[in-house]
Amino acid sequence: MAVYTKIEKADLQNLLKNYNLGNLEKYEEIKEGVENSNFKVFTSKNIYILTIFEKRVNKVELPFFIELMNHLVKNGFQCPESLANKDGEFISLLKEKPCTIVSFIEGNWIRNIKNTHCQQLGSNLAKMHSITSSFSLNRENNIGYRNWKKLFESFNSQKKDLYRDIYDIISNELIFLNENWPIKLPQGIIHADLFQDNVFFKDDKFTGIIDFYFACKDFYAYELAVCLNAWCFEKDQSFNTTKASLILNEYQNKRPLSDEEMKSFPILSRGAALRFLLTRLNDLIFHSSEALVNPKDPNEYLKILHFHQQIKSINEYGLIEK
Repeated sequence: MAVYTKIEKADLQNLLKNYNLGNLEKYEEIKEGVENSNFKVFTSKNIYILTIFEKRVNKVELPFFIELMNHLVKNGFQCPESLANKDGEFISLLKEKPCTIVSFIEGNWIRNIKNTHCQQLGSNLAKMHSITSSFSLNRENNIGYRNWKKLFESFNSQKKDLYRDIYDIISNELIFLNENWPIKLPQGIIHADLFQDNVFFKDDKFTGIIDFYFACKDFYAYELAVCLNAWCFEKDQSFNTTKASLILNEYQNKRPLSDEEMKSFPILSRGAALRFLLTRLNDLIFHSSEALVNPKDPNEYLKILHFHQQIKSINEYGLIEK
């Protein structure tokens, strides 16, 4: 989350007149993240989160995200609930931009990942996938496997002297994935961005998942691979098998992986690493000096990709087959 659009107290008071959420007491900017402008709003009734959607989010897709969150809440999953205004609408306008107000999730994202966090992540990820399997709406993964080549071509002519070696690695990896990417695996709606800052804990107990604005239809096992990439590599990019084993086996206990999912997992993990290598390179190359958020280091995912290229079986990640 971040703050790109500045608001005044009067702006927020006028917005709240259209809701039954109490009177405004105070509000705070939430400066973390990269996509939208977010505020923590305190009223006489409760605490809420206001999100103002910036350029990267297509407002036509907002109903999908809103209905997904409310479907999850309705089925007992811990995530923000989108709240309707007095007209029954979930999307309002503020500063001529679409915005929503959602319920507040207690807790914070954790900087120091412990084994218990990975264990709870695996269990709750499986629960989320089981619930989204009954969700009727659909959204294509616009930064999924079919889009990686196009994304690469959008920047691979830039700064060749600086990134030539990385470009060669990406080119070869795209060829490999094109030849080996699985075609038919169990799929449904996934979160697609389950990094630490989107999973909340309080006193080391899971309290919810936030920021569903990359959610889309893709392989469930691909999301599991994304989680291993985001949660199981230490600062020096060494792989923590204990953490990975906890995520995988807790997930497996709730939603057993098929033989084909297990067979394809090393490929999916390579793809997940390449996806974040590509987007980080893209953001770095086209980074504006006026941008409010600094781009993340793509080399982190280059090292992670190299690790996955040596893996032949999901058991090497720590899955205990039963």
